[in-house]
Amino acid sequence: MPEGDTIHAAARRIGAALVGSVIESIETPQRRHALDRWPERLRGRAVRSVDARGKHLFLRFEGGLTLHSHLRMTGWWGVFRRGERWRRPARRAWLVIRTPDHEVVQFDGPVLELMTDGRTRFDRRLSALGPDVLADEFDAALALRRLRDDDQSRGLGDALLDQRNVAGIGNLWKSESCHAARLDPWRRLDAASDAEITAVLSAARSMMLESVAHDGWVPRERAGVFERAGLPCRSCGEIVRVRGQGDDNRTTYWCPRCQR
Repeated sequence: MPEGDTIHAAARRIGAALVGSVIESIETPQRRHALDRWPERLRGRAVRSVDARGKHLFLRFEGGLTLHSHLRMTGWWGVFRRGERWRRPARRAWLVIRTPDHEVVQFDGPVLELMTDGRTRFDRRLSALGPDVLADEFDAALALRRLRDDDQSRGLGDALLDQRNVAGIGNLWKSESCHAARLDPWRRLDAASDAEITAVLSAARSMMLESVAHDGWVPRERAGVFERAGLPCRSCGEIVRVRGQGDDNRTTYWCPRCQR
């Protein structure tokens, strides 16, 4: 699943292509949107801004209308020069926005909906989100309070994935931030100090900001533990382990020697 850094990087690319540009056409090729009339409802409206919160992306049009996207496991946003070959088949496109210079395409997007700006503030799925780890003014204290209000018998790694606690962290950055902070992702919340949890949040934010700066891409050879099960930890040489964690059995990588 794309994580917050990937979504924030996509928002930057899309905003650069759409904000201030003339929208020539909007297409919704998938049958499920055939009756939604988005091209008609958005005709003549410019894109005011493109922003992200956690794993959610918002294209905000003039007149108070917003396209909301969540990519889940399969979706992807592509930004292409006009005439450039798309990197996924056209049959998998859900949304196509054309300007004189670019084509912005959402592929395989399981969550794509047009809503009012007001609904983006009050929709329960969005209003329940914790602070965005990549926000300009990330509220680490609020994220810590959310984690402390959670079930304290829950493992730290599992709790970090709960978007109601902190928005944007997924399997990759959960594993990497716990490793960077030398904290066992299996440790119960009530066995981790505030300073230790804050260190994990700080590590996640730092690494994810670096990823956004590199367009949401971090070379896998730089990973400390993610997808390195059975290989030596880059810090101590111990063999990295992997196991499903939490009710959703989400994959967690860790080093049993470095992380306590």
